[in-house]
Amino acid sequence: MEAEETYTLLIADDEPDVLSLLRAFFTRQGYRVLAARNGLEALKLAEEGPDLVLLDVAMPGMDGLTVCRRLRGHLHCPILFLTARVEDADALEGFEAGADDYVTKPFSLSVLEARVAAHLAREGRQIARAEVRFAGDITIDFRKHSVSVEGTPVGLTKREFAIVSLLAKHPGRVFDRDSIHQKVGGWEAMSSPQGVTEHIRRIRKKLLDAGADGEPIETVWGIGYRWKG
Repeated sequence: MEAEETYTLLIADDEPDVLSLLRAFFTRQGYRVLAARNGLEALKLAEEGPDLVLLDVAMPGMDGLTVCRRLRGHLHCPILFLTARVEDADALEGFEAGADDYVTKPFSLSVLEARVAAHLAREGRQIARAEVRFAGDITIDFRKHSVSVEGTPVGLTKREFAIVSLLAKHPGRVFDRDSIHQKVGGWEAMSSPQGVTEHIRRIRKKLLDAGADGEPIETVWGIGYRWKG
């Protein structure tokens, strides 16, 4: 199944044969492939903004879990782990690190490509319209990672935009602080879920200072936060 448009995949695996096989296969399928032999290379190549990441868990040095946590500080695309085994505890730790899915080795290339295509399609549906206008004259450009109010840019940090993006993509859905903390990532910089409260306070102030008509992020007392839509 060929990619309908040119998507960029970042593939990180310390096994040369596996990395070469995946790079050749996905290149033939029409993808642009960034190939990393270790965690440090993966972090560097991630600066090119891949549409999806395939990440081996058991890499020496910086393992896949650590790389995933680091990537989630600034990267919002799907991340799929490649792993030889999945125990319940391992899966939970991976999802807490920010992974979207697991693919166990050995795997069929056609099945793996189908999983990749499904995640890209799901992501594409979420941001099919690059610019989405919300109540309060707020416009979010999910591709440019920018927010404006009546055309006036709002200077959000990467983490603040990640929180806005998460809530705005699921209007009406309530997220507690733990969920926001886990999904946005950045464990080193955001030491606890309580930090989410301060980030949301700053987001609200910036939106109001830019002229937003009301606050789009609603507090659901005792539960969490939701985007009013």
